[in-house]
Amino acid sequence: AALVPALLDAARARTDLRPQALALAGARGLWLARLNPEWRFALRGAAGGTGELPDPADGEAVTRLWEEGLFAERVALLGAVRARDAAAATRLLGTTWATERAEDRLMFLDSLRTGLSMADEPFLEAALGDRSRNVRATAAELLSALPESALAGRMAERALACVGPDAVEPPAECDAGMLRDGVVERPPAGRGERAWWLGQVVDAAPLSCWRDRFGGLDPAEIVALPVAGGWAEEIHAAWCRAAVRQGDAEWSKALLGAASAPPAAGPGTASLAERAKLLETLPEGERAEWVAEFVRAHGLSEAFQLLGVCRVPWAGALGRAVVDALDAARVAGGYPWSFSGVMGLAERCLDPAEAGRLEVLTAGVAGLPEGGSGASAYWAEAFQRLLATLRLRAAMLTELTPPP
Repeated sequence: AALVPALLDAARARTDLRPQALALAGARGLWLARLNPEWRFALRGAAGGTGELPDPADGEAVTRLWEEGLFAERVALLGAVRARDAAAATRLLGTTWATERAEDRLMFLDSLRTGLSMADEPFLEAALGDRSRNVRATAAELLSALPESALAGRMAERALACVGPDAVEPPAECDAGMLRDGVVERPPAGRGERAWWLGQVVDAAPLSCWRDRFGGLDPAEIVALPVAGGWAEEIHAAWCRAAVRQGDAEWSKALLGAASAPPAAGPGTASLAERAKLLETLPEGERAEWVAEFVRAHGLSEAFQLLGVCRVPWAGALGRAVVDALDAARVAGGYPWSFSGVMGLAERCLDPAEAGRLEVLTAGVAGLPEGGSGASAYWAEAFQRLLATLRLRAAMLTELTPPP
């Protein structure tokens, strides 16, 4: 019982925890909530004071909570309404938009990323004139993720005027129209103004506009072309951002290139952080296959960020590639702490079915005499810990699986 106040504090800060936390707190939690205004969220919602959000279809309850609720409750409510009826969420937001604080408008606007569609364009286009620079920038970003939007069309016109098969000519100035469409005028330290403007214009243009500009070539062929004037890095980086924002798997695959190729020779980017973002646009199966090939070709030293975007558990080719790469690192004389990040991920993400293959490796390592590198005992311990975790996870899955 002494932990109930801490439980209510946690539920106050984390809307997603509330239904479970309040069920655990029970009647004692509701009694405490009546004594502390900071816990009044527990008294809202369904009968019995469960603290749950109202049914998004209950217009009266939704309106009441939207107008009277705490900020965290309103954010959660907007998300719930958005999940049921995207257009209804935009209408709800519009009822109080003019009176919201700038920081709240920004958070609410960010919730429109889920279910974003052309139905949101009028609201977002109006937000381009917002008094807050951050709100204007977010509205422009969301509109640029809609290739059919008017903003995307304006950006395409600007981008096509700058980039062609034979020449690249960055914008000469950042005019009022560009500013309204979200182009940031002042570059960060070390960046030239015109290069900065060019990158923003190109990454906000719909990727579909480039096929005609480059004579009907597909994305892989376009990315492979030389870029005039030494602008390749700038243009490719902008295309990477556009592919992520627009969720374009075909362009992402073109910019990633072959997983077996050296990262520095990547057609679009050598940055592992950018590659991880591009991978997230691919279907889960293709993503796992690409990362498995990368691990087989380059080992695990550069694979941590890439593995982090793969669906768990790591099964099939990806699971085998990770286990084989760990064994290869052991044979090469490295130390397991050089791969501590991957080892930690593997404990949580490897398919427990890989325990059998790891058991063979563990037995083999444990039986080896101490080598010149002094690493064998450390690898034996690391493999045994990983194996124990996989066995525990397998046992948990067995216990949690309902009988047929």
